[in-house]
Amino acid sequence: MEQEITSSAYLDMELLRFTTAGSVDDGKSTLIGRLLYDSKAIFQDQLEAIERASIKKGEDSLDLALLTDGLRAEREQGITIDVAYRYFHTPKRKFIIADTPGHTQYTRNMVTGASTANAAVILVDARHGIVEQTIRHAYIASLLRIPHVIVCVNKMDMVDYAQESFEAIQRRFLEFSSFLDLYDLRFIPISALLGDNVVERSKHMDWYQGPTLMYLLENLYISNDYNQLDARFPVQYVIRPQSAEFPDYRGYAGRMASGTFRVGDRVKVLPSGFSSVIKGIDFWTDSLDSITAPQSGTILLDDDLDISRGGLIIPEENGIKQGQEVDLMICWFSEKPLVVGGKYAVKHTTNDLRCLIKEVKYKVNINTLEKDYHEKSIGMNDIACITIKTTKPLFYDSYRQNRITGSLIIIDEATNVTVGAGMIV
Repeated sequence: MEQEITSSAYLDMELLRFTTAGSVDDGKSTLIGRLLYDSKAIFQDQLEAIERASIKKGEDSLDLALLTDGLRAEREQGITIDVAYRYFHTPKRKFIIADTPGHTQYTRNMVTGASTANAAVILVDARHGIVEQTIRHAYIASLLRIPHVIVCVNKMDMVDYAQESFEAIQRRFLEFSSFLDLYDLRFIPISALLGDNVVERSKHMDWYQGPTLMYLLENLYISNDYNQLDARFPVQYVIRPQSAEFPDYRGYAGRMASGTFRVGDRVKVLPSGFSSVIKGIDFWTDSLDSITAPQSGTILLDDDLDISRGGLIIPEENGIKQGQEVDLMICWFSEKPLVVGGKYAVKHTTNDLRCLIKEVKYKVNINTLEKDYHEKSIGMNDIACITIKTTKPLFYDSYRQNRITGSLIIIDEATNVTVGAGMIV
């Protein structure tokens, strides 16, 4: 890196997670390679390996896509068929990139990569404009409520950097996205291959006055991406050292899903419903006055309550939904189709329970975004609205309100394989 960063400063840096999506050959992997290369986030041995691989492929220049196309099948086909994660940082921010596939049959991979993202970078080929997969990826970004969506119109060098081509794609995207829940929507004309408007400003597009992609990623305001109104603390582990130094210590460790808790706050513990007061918040050897999402820590209460893993601490006066019948938008991951009437395991935050699939309400045509109320068979990569009934009450928020307490995964009990990801409607 150009600027030396101390380990303590690195730990304190803000983390941005973003996912890339687009049709096949839109240049997702090349874009990520360009981001890493131009921001000097590539180690020398990696660079040398890519140079050798590029020469072996007969390329005249460095094939930056090889930085993320790590699987042998991907290198041979020149496409991405799995979620490839890359980590890098600049002096301003840390980043985790999820490079997701463009093919229809890998919808589940995009859902996986995008589920924790602050931002989605959707690539559009300037020559081809908006295609079905663009609409599909925008829909998934909307379904997963990704707070920031950046549409990169790539390969501008192949349309002579024409402003008209960029603006036509922008207009078309805005037309169909008006029916989706996309809030912070940005458009950038780029050439990932040549580096225009990726890290450095383009000399060929004076008509574009907006930020480069890197500048935007470094400066997106993400503090409001978490629900700051409704404090939620799923308990992961109960800490009881029972040592000579801490004979009576009882702390509840976990990660804030949303909101803020402070010492002195009155809280309610679920599922018991008992109330208490926060008397302390610990993080490693430090005592804190407050804890805010997405921080981890240990909460100590005034009262000795029966709390275990899977419990949920919420403000005493702040309500949360409760029920055993829940409607979900589901993305099905498994090659084995969903079975109506089938029994599955469910993991919701830190809570483990079981459920029965009651019904399929409708299936989403991922290409037209229409709801099909007659098609009830749900196979791999399908998205549908279903109803489940859990074996015990579920304490939840809607996914629209809270991405953590509003989501769950469905697990095949026989194989322990995750077969679906659900967003509570």
